Amino acid sequence: MKALIRVGAVLGIMASTIMGLSLKDISALAIPAEEVLQKLAPVPVFTITDQNGSPLVASINREGEGGNSSVAGVFISKSDADAFVQRLKTENPDLAATVKVVPVSLGEVYEMSQSSQRDGQKLKFAYVPIRRQVESAKALLKQNGQEVSQFNGVPLFIAKGGPDNGYLTIQRGEQQVIPMFFNKEDLQGMLDRAKNQQPDIFSKVEIEVVNLEGVIDALQNDDDPFLEKIIFIPPRESLEFVQKQQQSVGQ
Repeated sequence: MKALIRVGAVLGIMASTIMGLSLKDISALAIPAEEVLQKLAPVPVFTITDQNGSPLVASINREGEGGNSSVAGVFISKSDADAFVQRLKTENPDLAATVKVVPVSLGEVYEMSQSSQRDGQKLKFAYVPIRRQVESAKALLKQNGQEVSQFNGVPLFIAKGGPDNGYLTIQRGEQQVIPMFFNKEDLQGMLDRAKNQQPDIFSKVEIEVVNLEGVIDALQNDDDPFLEKIIFIPPRESLEFVQKQQQSVGQ
């Protein structure tokens, strides 16, 4: 939980006034690993752990990858993680009695993934997206003329438009940053407020979708000024859950 100390700051960003739209396009050396962690650390995600506090894993045989791999699920939504445990109580009650849902930061998951690769282990993490957001992502792609039957990965929503067809930016401290939202509704709410304030600028702003896995890969491997400006805005419900936990611990 130590990596989730900036929850309050992120909740503040969700209520921030949009400063403008900049950066005409995503152009394409990787940013430092410490910076990747800083970007991922404020994002709460949820894992299922056993009685020893280790991630619950499934063994998967992947042909051509040298035998079995251990896969741990990482849920974007706590309610989805809770639902998984409820299903487990029916399918395997003995195992279900020993597991629990634990919030961790996306940064911690990233660190574990990197450590596993360095040590030659076969532990992989599978991100479980929110189904409603996947459906929103597919609908957006179809609106843009793409034929899609599925959306691979965890969707992230980003706004683009204005006079120079740039990306939405908000002010954080002395920096202008580009927010990527895990929930389309959270982004839409911010845009609706901005349209009321500046209808001429924001009436033609559109929402685009990318996937989390691709963005993390780009953070690791691409030299792109755009990547240095992005921040992740987790689902409000996840932030509020973690904030309540922190307040409870503090009391």
